[in-house]
Amino acid sequence: MADEASFARFAEGALEALGAPDLLVNNAALMNDPAPLWEVPAEAFAALTAVNINGVAAGVRHFAPAMIARGSGVIVNLSSGWGRSASPEVAPYCATKWAVEGLTAALAQELPRGLAAVALNPGVIDTDMLRRCWADGASAYEKPDAWARTAVPFLERLGAGDNGKALTVG
Repeated sequence: MADEASFARFAEGALEALGAPDLLVNNAALMNDPAPLWEVPAEAFAALTAVNINGVAAGVRHFAPAMIARGSGVIVNLSSGWGRSASPEVAPYCATKWAVEGLTAALAQELPRGLAAVALNPGVIDTDMLRRCWADGASAYEKPDAWARTAVPFLERLGAGDNGKALTVG
């Protein structure tokens, strides 16, 4: 989320056209080029935090007030297995996804009754991002369209009783 003003315009238009969402899925993520942390340029690290952390916060900042006013809704912040563990050469990505886990846990405590915030590890999916880390090894994992057939019903079942949970699809 490099441009707060653009995101604010997007959110305003969406809220005006559709009203408060029942389900907000914050899926903001960049991946660093695999490298030891000391070799990751400061600009690359800053770009990851700007998108992976600030993007999630922007989604909450611009959509949660409408959900709170309505008194219901679920905010799903996409984390990662690397938001609950770590691997070499992806420290910046791991750090941002650990931040999403903590941000979501705190948000869950702040939300009023009737709403929920959930940190969601989508599982391992064959995406361009995964290929960036694992090259051809990514092809051994589920394709996004197959993942969606499992994930969508999972997401649709989430409710206020899930507030504060760290969940995994699959």
